[in-house]
Amino acid sequence: MIDLSVIIVSWNVKALLERCLSSLLRCHGQDVPQCEIIVVDNASTDGSPDMVRQCFPSVKLIASHLNLGFARGNNVGIVGSSGRYMLLLNPDTEAIGNALSTMVAYMDSHLDVGALGPKLLFPDGHIQSSRRRFPTLATAFLESTTLQQWLPKNRVLSRYYIADRGDDEAQDVDWVIGACLLIRRQAWEQVGPLDETFFMYSEELDWCRRLKTAGWRVVYIPSATVVHHEGQSSIQVVPVRHIYFQSSKMLYFRKHHGVLAGETLRLFLLASYVYQLCLETLKWLIGHRRPLRRERIAAYLRVLRSGLRAPGEALPPEKQAHKGASFRHPPGGGQR
Repeated sequence: MIDLSVIIVSWNVKALLERCLSSLLRCHGQDVPQCEIIVVDNASTDGSPDMVRQCFPSVKLIASHLNLGFARGNNVGIVGSSGRYMLLLNPDTEAIGNALSTMVAYMDSHLDVGALGPKLLFPDGHIQSSRRRFPTLATAFLESTTLQQWLPKNRVLSRYYIADRGDDEAQDVDWVIGACLLIRRQAWEQVGPLDETFFMYSEELDWCRRLKTAGWRVVYIPSATVVHHEGQSSIQVVPVRHIYFQSSKMLYFRKHHGVLAGETLRLFLLASYVYQLCLETLKWLIGHRRPLRRERIAAYLRVLRSGLRAPGEALPPEKQAHKGASFRHPPGGGQR
């Protein structure tokens, strides 16, 4: 068995995927353990599969004719892997220095750790928030909703984002975001694959909760660094991003806190989108930046038509090919 399997699920981000793969190959000179790289391409139309075949012949390519989504795509990659550890890595990331070997070495020396995440950086070098406590229902009402715009600095979200602890401190956390998430195969065998009901968003939250429930630690280590360009697939289909982020959030609460919590959250989120739709309509009527308002009105109408049901129900089958698989950043709350 090799040390590390890197699984990358990609959708229409050819240039970024090429940079990501190049950064991984550069890491081979940084004391990287024995490693395999697996790319699961979710029906890209930008030439990504051909680029991988031509420029990275050592990379194992799984080219799907359908968009499998983030969770299912990673599950396919994991099943085809053989590493002691599996690294879920976004295609819009770049590994820095000895990030991979640092993460593997940490896992080797901490046998009770089931999963970990590194420090994520924006391209400009600023730290990107990537560690979390488990959300409460209050968190769900605030995060990426109109309420967050009204209350940008509040104790609920500060606690959720672990603002009380430093970014340069290794620490146990409840969960880390899935842009770069390393999991121990033994832990994966115990808790099972990602829940494919989550097409994208919240699947790593659910996974880490299952790991913690099974007794594994989840940690954040800043000694490993990865640059994350963030959400480059999601900007191509903004309404879908809203639908999947919010419906996955609702699904998580329904799964772990009960149907009543999930439905209460769903109705609140729908009401918040009605509010945003009315506000955008008023701005359109008075002639304020009408092309932008028209775009937002269409997006919010599409969200409302979805009903924010479970992700598998959010869009009809004919829309499936348009769903991205690299949405790792939530849509902003409130008006922009």
